[in-house]
Formats: sequence, structure tokens, C-alpha cells
Amino acid sequence: MRDQIVCGGALFYAKATGRFLLLQKSSGKHKYTWSLVGGTSEAGETVWQALQREIYEEIGDHPPIIKTLPIETFVSNDEVFNFHTYLCVIENEFLPVLSNEHSGWCWCTIDGAPKPLHQGLKSSLSNRTIRTKLQTIFDLVEYM
Repeated sequence: MRDQIVCGGALFYAKATGRFLLLQKSSGKHKYTWSLVGGTSEAGETVWQALQREIYEEIGDHPPIIKTLPIETFVSNDEVFNFHTYLCVIENEFLPVLSNEHSGWCWCTIDGAPKPLHQGLKSSLSNRTIRTKLQTIFDLVEYM
């Protein structure tokens, strides 16, 4: 059996504006697509440890995360690839300091996301169950 590939992604959501952060890939097979902050776990890391490392590497310092909520876990048909998506709620938008992995960033609404979206993100944001879950969370976030 092949080794598992375990990844995590953070969908940063700013309470003050109701918008979320996307990054544009600068290279690789997903070059020019818009995606979440995140990446692959290294040996010995949990998904959350890897995601914390990736957040710092990809966007630098950021406002404190008020709440982190799991949104989705995608597992490939062969069960080798696992991607865990988390919503990270913050108070206000910030200016990310990008690594060389990304060439751009934006704060946007779900329906106002730039194109092309990374295929996995596009699939998630077009999934009715996930959209309903996100909307419920966005509605409740104002009470946090």
C-alpha cells in the first residue's frame, strides 16, 4: 500500500467584512489557480500542526484566530489522498506576506471568488451541503 498523503487547508474568514482569503498559486500543476492557505503534513506532524506551519510559511503573521472549525474531509477513491479543510475565523482582514508559492491574494465572498479556482476548492464551494454548513457558520459567527 502506498503512503498516505495528508493535507490541510485553512479558509480564513474575516468577521468584520464577511469575506474570506484566497491565494493564487505561482507554480506547479495548479499554477494560476486560486486556493486556500495550506499544504502537506510532514513526517510526525498532525494535520493541525502542519496547517499551522503552512499558514505561517504562506502568509506570515496574522491576526489571532478566534475559532477554528472543521468543514470537510476529502478522501480519494484509493484512500491515499486526504485533505482536511478548516474555517479559521478572525476579526478583521489583514495583508498577507506571501511566500514564493503564491503570486497573489484576495479577500472575497463565496460568490465573488476569482477564477480559476483550484479544482478541489471549486468542488467544495459548489457542494450544497458544504455551502449550507458555511452559511450557518457565517450566520452564527456574528455572535462570537
